Amino acid sequence: MALRSQLLRNVLNGTQVRHLHEVKRQERAGVAKLRDVLEDRLQEIKRAKTWKHERVLTSPQDTRVRVQGAQGEFLNFCANNYLGLSNHPEVVEAAREGLKKYGAGLSSVRFICGTQSIHKELENRLSQFHGREDTILYGSCFDANAGLFESMLTPEDAVFSDTLNHASIIDGIRLCKAQKYRYPHRDLTELEHLLAHSEARIKLIVTDGVFSMDGTVAPIKGLRDLADKYRALLVVDDSHATGFFGETGRGTEEYCGVMGAADIICSTLGKAVSGAAGGYTTGPKELVTLLRNVSRPYLFSNAPPPPVVAASLKSLDLVERSGELRQRLRQNTTAFREGLKAAGLTVAGDDHPICPVMVGEASLAVDLASGMLERGVYVVAFSYPVVPKGAARVRVQLSAAHSPGDVTRAVQAFAEVAKNVGIVKN
Repeated sequence: MALRSQLLRNVLNGTQVRHLHEVKRQERAGVAKLRDVLEDRLQEIKRAKTWKHERVLTSPQDTRVRVQGAQGEFLNFCANNYLGLSNHPEVVEAAREGLKKYGAGLSSVRFICGTQSIHKELENRLSQFHGREDTILYGSCFDANAGLFESMLTPEDAVFSDTLNHASIIDGIRLCKAQKYRYPHRDLTELEHLLAHSEARIKLIVTDGVFSMDGTVAPIKGLRDLADKYRALLVVDDSHATGFFGETGRGTEEYCGVMGAADIICSTLGKAVSGAAGGYTTGPKELVTLLRNVSRPYLFSNAPPPPVVAASLKSLDLVERSGELRQRLRQNTTAFREGLKAAGLTVAGDDHPICPVMVGEASLAVDLASGMLERGVYVVAFSYPVVPKGAARVRVQLSAAHSPGDVTRAVQAFAEVAKNVGIVKN
């Protein structure tokens, strides 16, 4: 493999694809070795069929998008744009006004000269929205999770994590020196066993509120009960719930009927709330104060850009102003789930807009997604190692911006393609 890739790089004929400026001088030995090593790794990814193909959008994020190299528009059913705010005119205008008033960015981290009044306004709004004491903004929720565990936990402490938690939680836990335990997905019995046998100073349970690949909801009440019983803290990453899940969009706690159950919430501004970027941690004031002083992603990253902050503030206005968008999202979710069930397909999850259409075999999932794309419906297939072996699926995500006709079209297309590829028998 290494020899073949070296030979390919040395051929300077009509099939050469490297640019002239890349071959002006002899390549350094270290770079040549790197290319060989990475070429082998890239081929392994391709053989494992986990290669990521990025389709390039030439339009704003919306229910209908244009894709580079393809004709016409595609009906988009794979974005986290749950409330349809990513391209909402009021959100776009707020971002434009934020740009004019505060500039493109801060060129600084927060504690030097990177905090504007608009950042404090958003942090205060998020604290009020969640009913918590204080909030700290990050560039993303990935950063929020990366900065949490290392900052607050020591070798005297222990963290207990659901096996299906998001990669940002997993990576954040890896950075800390606490004792680390994983419990099977939503398995309260095994979690209790681990908690009961731990003598750690601080016991911290962490879970996704909604699990992004499965659409399943964490058992928040049971987790809270265990936290109370064993003097533990409960952290919830509510990225796939904030703004739209629960009667008023307060997330998984509200959906489960246990408002205030989480001691700490980490969430995102890059999904339902504006869809732009940004994340945050909200909880006890002492914790937030500690994070401002020692959390590395906060201390060594630029402040979120003012247009993003302004867009998030306007999105919170829209979230709190009316329940119409959430109601429409619930209706779309119900219609889609019931439609696919009637068509003989299995949709996993717990009444959430994340609707995994379960297929089983990886090749069938790819065929199903490809057939949908041919019919102008943009969805994506997932297989091992992203999901367990034998649990390949096509993940669908509903939006309040989808019309009833959009949902009907998607259901009909799934029914047709599923029959054509043999998932549903005639």
